[in-house]
Amino acid sequence: MTYQETLNYMFNALPMFQRIGAAAFKKDLSNTYALCSHLGNPERKIQTVHVAGTNGKGSTSHAICSVLMEAGYKVGLYTSPHLKSFTERIKINGTEIPENDVVDFIEKNREFVDSLKPSFFEMTVGMAFWYFSKEEVDIAVIEVGMGGRLDSTNVIVPEVAVITNIGWDHMQFLGDTLPMIAGEKAGIIKPNVPVVISTKQPETTAVFLAKAKESQSPIFFGEEYYKATKIGKSEAGKNLFKIQNGDKTLFFEMDLLGNYQARNLPGILFALDILREKGWQISNENISKGLSKVQKNTGLKGRWQILGEAPLIVCDTGHNEDGMKYIVEQISEYPYKQLYMVVGMVNDKDVTKVLSLLPKKAQYVFCQANIPRAMDAFELEKKARALGLQGEVIKDVNDAIESCKKKTGKEDFIFIGGSTFVVAEIKDL
Repeated sequence: MTYQETLNYMFNALPMFQRIGAAAFKKDLSNTYALCSHLGNPERKIQTVHVAGTNGKGSTSHAICSVLMEAGYKVGLYTSPHLKSFTERIKINGTEIPENDVVDFIEKNREFVDSLKPSFFEMTVGMAFWYFSKEEVDIAVIEVGMGGRLDSTNVIVPEVAVITNIGWDHMQFLGDTLPMIAGEKAGIIKPNVPVVISTKQPETTAVFLAKAKESQSPIFFGEEYYKATKIGKSEAGKNLFKIQNGDKTLFFEMDLLGNYQARNLPGILFALDILREKGWQISNENISKGLSKVQKNTGLKGRWQILGEAPLIVCDTGHNEDGMKYIVEQISEYPYKQLYMVVGMVNDKDVTKVLSLLPKKAQYVFCQANIPRAMDAFELEKKARALGLQGEVIKDVNDAIESCKKKTGKEDFIFIGGSTFVVAEIKDL
């Protein structure tokens, strides 16, 4: 098989949640356990960090990976979904899995995969564990796909688990209250394994405390130990954060420019503290350098990523209520004459709450990512118009961006987002 034939097999033969939604979601871990067993249980041969949460789990995973890389470790990183290339999902020290390894994995295991019929995500998780074990990583940072309890990644016993925050997303699978969603995320808490909750929320604290008690797992709320405040930009143009840790004041640069990183930092820093206590050699300098070079070290894209300067063009993958709230707040901090919003969303979520957060004075272009889950752009425009948002429909993401560019002056602002899949289709990403 060629690499392209292998991709066609994976994308077309295996149910893929990112493309088709609920039909690809399996409510137990039996396929993952069966695939891992077939592969010789590679997940048991590697040390891991497990990261869950509604928002911030991708940034947190990449940041921890970057720090561990600066500490000199060989670090695996598994994340999802990918933006441009399938191989983005599986990396070692920032380098994507080689295409020939993807082909090799499928060729060697296709007969078993055809009989098991796992989902695309289940198969990808198995591939990641196999690759990290084969390449003998020192440690791998594993990002949960959705939820936690029933997520395919939840077959590992990590050094530390991190849960970033709980918000409204995937309610049809995870529950329609924050405590119910927290209960699913808390499923990654393992017996006697420390867990760090990045932000303390009144609706969910009791859920995490109860699960940790049941599992006899040490539990820590990151923001009780670290208070992070963005204080501006460094000379290098990176976000500058002031960190209060008891009577100590620390300053860190981050090349991830979203203000919302202030919510992620307490969990990142305390998880690193736990790794240090467990014997991982991580210096303060490693932490400082790692946080300042997350994008450079790991290749993270789409988190308040600046694509152009005059006009300012920014994209962000934030797509749920919490994520969009922080995006809108950060947009409001910039001086601009006119704001243009290129927005597309998926069709299996209630988009009304997200649309209601968007600024009324912006000019909108509604688009549609090229996946079956994408909400029809005309339907999205209709829902937005009912909430007082005015704009036009240009279905192709890049055509929508070009249309905005033709109208804007140097002092205007173009934002692109609403869905990970809209950001993924930006040709200049």
